[in-house]
Amino acid sequence: MHSLAANGNSRLSCWLRVRKFAVPPSMIKSATARRVAGDWAGACAAARVDVDLNLRAVARTHGHELAARVRADLRRLAPDLLRWHLPRVAPDGLLRPGLTISLARYHPAGPEDGRAVHLVARTPPAWAEAGQRISLTLWDGLRSEAGRGPHPHPRPDRRFRLDLHRHLWDTRRAGELRVRSGADRPPTAGPPEAVRVETDLGVPPEHGCAVHRWAAEAELLLRAEGRPPGSVAVRLGARRRLVLNLPTNGDATGQPALRIVATAAHGCATPMPVLPDAATWVLPDLALLRAGLIEADDLHPLVASALVPDHQAAGAGRPGSDGAVPRLVECRGAQHRIGLVDGILVPLDHDPTEIRREELLAALTGTPMPCLRAIDEAHRNPESLDTVRAHLDHGDTAGALAAVEGLLGPGALLRDGALRDELETAALRRVAYGLFRTGLAGFGPGPANRPPGHRPRHHRAHPRHAVAR
Repeated sequence: MHSLAANGNSRLSCWLRVRKFAVPPSMIKSATARRVAGDWAGACAAARVDVDLNLRAVARTHGHELAARVRADLRRLAPDLLRWHLPRVAPDGLLRPGLTISLARYHPAGPEDGRAVHLVARTPPAWAEAGQRISLTLWDGLRSEAGRGPHPHPRPDRRFRLDLHRHLWDTRRAGELRVRSGADRPPTAGPPEAVRVETDLGVPPEHGCAVHRWAAEAELLLRAEGRPPGSVAVRLGARRRLVLNLPTNGDATGQPALRIVATAAHGCATPMPVLPDAATWVLPDLALLRAGLIEADDLHPLVASALVPDHQAAGAGRPGSDGAVPRLVECRGAQHRIGLVDGILVPLDHDPTEIRREELLAALTGTPMPCLRAIDEAHRNPESLDTVRAHLDHGDTAGALAAVEGLLGPGALLRDGALRDELETAALRRVAYGLFRTGLAGFGPGPANRPPGHRPRHHRAHPRHAVAR
């Protein structure tokens, strides 16, 4: 039933895949343990986040007070929670490439000073996305502290502003997610204006627009920008913009007035502030919960405690597949078993002499018995190949190897085939991120600048089909 519901909504189906593979429980457990122990750098390493800033250098450049504020924010940072909430692109739900997101803004000369220093999170460009790593650094409009390698878009993107949504990465404010996401309201408690807006604009409810939160979020945005109540742009797609008009008397409790803004081309700039992406769409975890596609135990613990306050986390964690259970194979008119023995996948219902004879027959280009054919197929092109590929795409090498070992055993030698090709390609593509970090690749558009193992993907550096929150 869950799969049918997910297939009926491509957005939820994509987010369901993200929640299954993008932030594995082992990463959350390791990062949380290190963060609770006070090791914020270790927590970042566990969540595959590279820290490209030096607090001593920050103190020399921007002063000890600003460095202390950065250090305090780093201690509050849950890097696994940040990865959980970062923007993603369809259809695989990978991190949106080439993005710089502001996590916090600091004003060294005071709030009235227009110059700000940003703590930012960055994702690599699409050609260097293997490993799905994230980097943390500072950006002040002039330089990045200890920055490594070129980045296609070093300036913070105004559509993705987590400095206005600190509850998506700050452990001390994670509880705000319940109110900011609208989880404290019943699904049918949306104002009539929200339904009218979605109908008039041709936006179906399943599209996931958080219309009931737009007024409050726009007020927060304008206040952070130091602007009076006015207009805020809302981006609903590549070629659709709206203008959200707040009451001029400063009372944002009334329903906003909306009108469509005509845009001549994709990416057309608007002079007014842009409502952040996290405020435009319904939180995907909330949508998955209400659709019955996910359980609270499948969420990040901080997200589950905010969305389901009375939830008690299961101590055993999510159930996994038991690789020790023998599999059945139709072999010569009977059901035989194949399973792991001493870390290797072998037939269980054939004696060693028969197995050696059949292996010799296969070596002489003969047709071996079905049990050996099933084992050979599992080594070359197993049914779980899509699962292994998903782990690799999301940078979860440990999860991919665990899936392979659960299928073939830790002592297996991979044979030529699709499984081995995927693992070898993933290993080569990991080199691309290292070359990007050191600045040794990616300066030119031609094939000569592509790193070893580069495999063009079906989404672009500026994906048209980003996953809506």
